[in-house]
Amino acid sequence: MDYVGRFAPSPSGPLHFGSLVAALGSYFQAKSQHGTWLVRMEDLDPPREMPGAADLILKTLEAYHLFWDGEVVYQSQRHPIYQSQIEEWLTQQEAYYCQCTRKQIKADGGYYLGHCRDKHLQAEGCAVRIKVDTPITEFYDLKHGRIAIPQAIAEEDFIIKRRDGLYAYNLAVVIDDIEQGVTEIVRGADLIEPTGRQIGLYNTLGKTPIQYLHLPLAVTENGAKLSKQNHAEGISLDNPIPTLLEAMRFLGFSLPKGMNTAKIDEIIAWGIEQWHLTQLPEATQITTLFSNRVS
Repeated sequence: MDYVGRFAPSPSGPLHFGSLVAALGSYFQAKSQHGTWLVRMEDLDPPREMPGAADLILKTLEAYHLFWDGEVVYQSQRHPIYQSQIEEWLTQQEAYYCQCTRKQIKADGGYYLGHCRDKHLQAEGCAVRIKVDTPITEFYDLKHGRIAIPQAIAEEDFIIKRRDGLYAYNLAVVIDDIEQGVTEIVRGADLIEPTGRQIGLYNTLGKTPIQYLHLPLAVTENGAKLSKQNHAEGISLDNPIPTLLEAMRFLGFSLPKGMNTAKIDEIIAWGIEQWHLTQLPEATQITTLFSNRVS
């Protein structure tokens, strides 16, 4: 099977250093295997999106010479596909409507305990949950090996459509990865936890789960993830090489002397040739000061 990888940012702000690390890791992994590298815009949550962010992200990838294959897919254009699958599961009683609030779930210890599973509620004012009858309690990561998933998380019937009508990340990402023929997912370690749910959806859909590789997460000195919600600054489009080299060091590359004077195409080509998983740090989180130095 030909390798197909992807980078799937959310357009809630400009591309920051942590996102660049994920983009680079997925790009090098795909291109080192002569594979295809796709870009998908995960614009599922309009209230959190920044106007113009999607175009800015694509311009940033181009500035760093991370050129994608094929057309960019926008999840906002795929709502009928997600809804069709939900309706099929509802008809088959593999999914159900749930009226439980966050406050109720918090009172139950923070986990949904299945209160609405057999109530046969109607759609109005409800979220939709998928039934989890065969929990995924562990999976294999290409870097970290066996990763256990806490039982309470693994057993939870999780939301696939929110009560406000927005489609859930876990649903959309699995449907899209299957349709696009993605063979391996390379992403940040902040997404380790939902991996079991996504593998479960592959099984529910009768598809063979794919491989996963989770890269170390860039965090600030106080342990906060570099993210748009935490006001991580966008990376430079005008002078990409210093940021590119910093991200490559973060991913474990030992850069040869004089690399900072090379052309960006030469740096990318060298990275593809030298990339190997053993170079990646063992840690799932690495403190970086880089976000405070980028303008």
